[in-house]
Amino acid sequence: MPKRKVKRRTRAPAVTREALLGAAFEEIYRHGFQAASLDAILAKTGVTKGALYHHFPNKAALGYAVVDEVIRGFLLERWLGALAQPPGDPVAALQQALRDRADNVTAEELTLGCPLNNLAQEMSPLDERFRRCVNATFDTWRDGFARALERGQADGIVRRDVDAKNVASFVVAAVEGTWGMAKNAKSLPMLRANLEVLSAFLDTLRPAS
Repeated sequence: MPKRKVKRRTRAPAVTREALLGAAFEEIYRHGFQAASLDAILAKTGVTKGALYHHFPNKAALGYAVVDEVIRGFLLERWLGALAQPPGDPVAALQQALRDRADNVTAEELTLGCPLNNLAQEMSPLDERFRRCVNATFDTWRDGFARALERGQADGIVRRDVDAKNVASFVVAAVEGTWGMAKNAKSLPMLRANLEVLSAFLDTLRPAS
């Protein structure tokens, strides 16, 4: 009698880890970190609890990884992607990024807000490592804007008297404040109007013609 071939399950730990991070992000984004359910994450991915704890020793570690590997990646690509390839006009690039967000915001994003800001508000007062993870992404975001403005100064596109770091910090704060207000008001017009005002402010960074 011929031997029956045994179908072995291929182990793909990187794929499993990525699936867990994706499901955890969705759960945290919708419910917040504290209310996020590990059982819901496991049900969505079909991963066992043992496999979850193989990759992440506890829920907090999973949360930190969501910030560092999921939220950080797409936020920085969204806001810094267009600025990463000089030469160019950094003011125009920043304004285009603001227009893109105003034009392409989804109903879910308006309802749920910015995932990074949500976690800053929820977890920074409660967990120091969460605060550091969130702040590291904010720092990279601010630094990316500041470097773009400094390149603009070197190219004569941005006024020499502009404090690039302070302006970059202000722009990030204005973006996040706009998202928080629009989320609370459930108002897409408010979000778009605030981003338009911020875009107009960026024009003041140019040298007088």
